[in-house]
Amino acid sequence: MYHLGENGVSEDTPTDTMQKRALIVEDDQDIANLIQVNLRDINCEAEIASTGLDGLYQAVHQNYDIIILDIMLPSMDGMEVCRRIRQEKIETPIIMLTSKAEEIDKILGLNLGADDYMTKPFSVRELVARVKARIRRYNSTPEVEDAEASKLQEGGLSLDVLKHKVVLNGQVVELTAKEFDLLKLFMQEVGRTFTREELLSQVWGYSYSGYEHTVNSHINRLRLKIEQDPANPRYILTVWGVGYKFNDELS
Repeated sequence: MYHLGENGVSEDTPTDTMQKRALIVEDDQDIANLIQVNLRDINCEAEIASTGLDGLYQAVHQNYDIIILDIMLPSMDGMEVCRRIRQEKIETPIIMLTSKAEEIDKILGLNLGADDYMTKPFSVRELVARVKARIRRYNSTPEVEDAEASKLQEGGLSLDVLKHKVVLNGQVVELTAKEFDLLKLFMQEVGRTFTREELLSQVWGYSYSGYEHTVNSHINRLRLKIEQDPANPRYILTVWGVGYKFNDELS
């Protein structure tokens, strides 16, 4: 089931001297404790919440570098907790845990704003590796020479990487973290066609083989927010049989 190193804990060693904080929302105390112990090996102290409501309260009122969120929880399920966390504009990475193999659980989790998921039983070592990767990405600072270098603009649409802000024809557009990352990727490489697999890998950070339609749903919601006519998009174009690209022929 839950695979460990020879000493009963993950064999990873800390690479960052600055301690991180995690929130584990899991009603199985054994699993929660196991994750907590292994996260200490990467210099990450974890707090545990055993119900959805408690987890939501802690996520909203405290700062964390990562949230590990089970789907099946008392008082409020993990899907609703994830949705409400994102409603509060909290961008902390969320890794969802599910004991259900049904495709819909995984896709819904990602569409609600989760960054990753793992299916039980899982390898603790793999979970710790994913936690490290998510924390590293979350805490990284864009390497820009100045504020202007972080601003992307195309045809009335502007994106500020540092301020995490999108403006369309003078109006601020509210995007989820994943929608923002998708738009940023497109605007950084205008005219390049991305396959769905490439978008999953670059935006979600892992290869979700078989879940390319997760990209479709995010593209559709992004178009609803930035396109005057989503059925006939001006900015994000479909390249039939391949994927998507940002229009490089805007007038």
